[in-house]
Amino acid sequence: MEKTLYLLTIWALPVIIAITFHEAAHAYAARLLGDDTAARLGRVSLNPLKHIDPFGTVLLPGLLLLTQAPFLFGYAKPVPVDYRALRHPRRDMALVAAAGPAINIVLAVVAALAFHGIDYLPALPAQWLADNLKNALIINVVLAVFNLFPIPPLDGGRILVGLLPPALAVRLARLEPYGFVILIGLFIVLPLVGPQLGLDLGAASQVLSSSVGTVIGWILAVTGHG
Repeated sequence: MEKTLYLLTIWALPVIIAITFHEAAHAYAARLLGDDTAARLGRVSLNPLKHIDPFGTVLLPGLLLLTQAPFLFGYAKPVPVDYRALRHPRRDMALVAAAGPAINIVLAVVAALAFHGIDYLPALPAQWLADNLKNALIINVVLAVFNLFPIPPLDGGRILVGLLPPALAVRLARLEPYGFVILIGLFIVLPLVGPQLGLDLGAASQVLSSSVGTVIGWILAVTGHG
């Protein structure tokens, strides 16, 4: 029981902060670029209650963590953006989408830098803080990299829609209603089915894992841990 409670304390705070900042960054960028839809709904805020989805942000990740699932998945309330209200819709759509992953990379860098202050704390608080910072580094990088996959409605897909020529952008945008089904297939169904068929169908998961490891390595090098 004590181990479970400790796990919850070192994962809950990093997850909530990562998701809150991610969604708030989208809302702030949209307001800055001309769309006040999210602002009118109170989403330009660092109050977690404005962004947390009770099931997607709390219950689902908690259950996966407690059952020691091989993957951790969650989501928050999506920030509503009226792209027609943006001053330069195609360009600004890409910027609004990029704001979420960008703030997660900033948070990951802050977590890595904060490691340098741990030695000044007593042993027990130092261990708890170290675990929180390690998880914050991992969660923020995973959230950033995962969201940059070029499949709408992920941020990477929306960035690509904003950058591609209009004809290609329209085709990619049409995938958005099916985006989460595609993602579940790539990251959950195929890796589970592959071994039953004697095949390695976990390419997407391998790309995610490799990319996360590379980005974490860069951050640790830049912040003096290399």
